[in-house]
Amino acid sequence: MREEIEKRYRKKQLICVILGVCIALILTGSIVNRRMKVVDAKVRRTQEKLAGEVFRFHVLANSDSEEDQALKLKVRDAVLAYMKSDMKDETTGEPSAEDTKQWAQRHLGDIEEKAGEIIREEGYSYGVKANVQVCHFPDKTYGDITFPEGDYEALRIEIGKAEGHNWWCVLYPNLCFMSTTCAVVSDEGKEELKEVLTDDEYEMVTATSDFKIKWFFFGGDAGKDQ
Repeated sequence: MREEIEKRYRKKQLICVILGVCIALILTGSIVNRRMKVVDAKVRRTQEKLAGEVFRFHVLANSDSEEDQALKLKVRDAVLAYMKSDMKDETTGEPSAEDTKQWAQRHLGDIEEKAGEIIREEGYSYGVKANVQVCHFPDKTYGDITFPEGDYEALRIEIGKAEGHNWWCVLYPNLCFMSTTCAVVSDEGKEELKEVLTDDEYEMVTATSDFKIKWFFFGGDAGKDQ
């Protein structure tokens, strides 16, 4: 009889332990899920703020043919050279993202003309269209700097049918690279980023996925201003 009682007692203890573990797992899962929602909200919020601090450049080729892709890069080079020269003459000191955007909006016709000159010089008759607009960009990495996926304002140039692979960079701060083989942000470029971005924004672009782990355990409420 005593053995039977002890057996039933041990069975009840086991059931209680199993129930306790299940409840703990459910509670932990719920806490983790809520925390991940907080982190995801903070990531979205920080990316949206980051998007307001930078201005990007987007060039779409007519097609994916080797010739059209080469033409795209020549148009890119000509437009960047024109921007560098003209903005230096028009602005005093270092322009902001808003200054760069406003300059581009004022000079859309000139940008189209410069791009059109290159297209004609290369023997093509493609049309070209330039606009300042909001574009969706995937993650883009320059060495150890990663700009997260999201919507950013950009100077967008469409060549011909604009059905080919595109090319993009960051006009402000100046992170445009002529060669993807050396597309690594210098220490000077990182310092410029630090001056432009908040701590959270800079951490997002430099720490890649690690910042999510830190924000999960140590980050503040995503609803608060950072």
